[in-house]
Amino acid sequence: MYRDLGPVRSVTKVARELDKSRALVGRWSRQFAWVMRAAAYDREQDRLLLAEQAQARRDIARRHAKLAQAVQSKAVARLQMLDPRELSPSELLRCIQVAAEIERRAVGESPAVGTVEGRDQGADVAALSDEERRGRMDQLRRELERRLSEGAR
Repeated sequence: MYRDLGPVRSVTKVARELDKSRALVGRWSRQFAWVMRAAAYDREQDRLLLAEQAQARRDIARRHAKLAQAVQSKAVARLQMLDPRELSPSELLRCIQVAAEIERRAVGESPAVGTVEGRDQGADVAALSDEERRGRMDQLRRELERRLSEGAR
């Protein structure tokens, strides 16, 4: 009974519940080490809860990984059907940025933030002449086609 009272446990509450004297229940508590045993029980319950939570996190991670693989598989199939020549310059640039970011993260690198590469793929493209922009688009298209063909292997 003492153990099951949880955080509000006391010898007095047990004595009241059992309709026994507080002195008698106090002797029982000392004789059978209720305080120490209840603390050990609480620690074990905490350990079990932490183990359950860790298992739940592992289960969630596995489910998320499976879901991500399924989505990735569908995305790759769709990408293989794309004709890079039909993409707008901004769509093509975005594909390259996303692919590069995925590749960086896959090898454990931090996301590219504020790099020259990141800036070159953004607003600086607007400052290029039409001829420079076409050249850059052809270069990016070839790079995207290369990466798509490598991904199909």
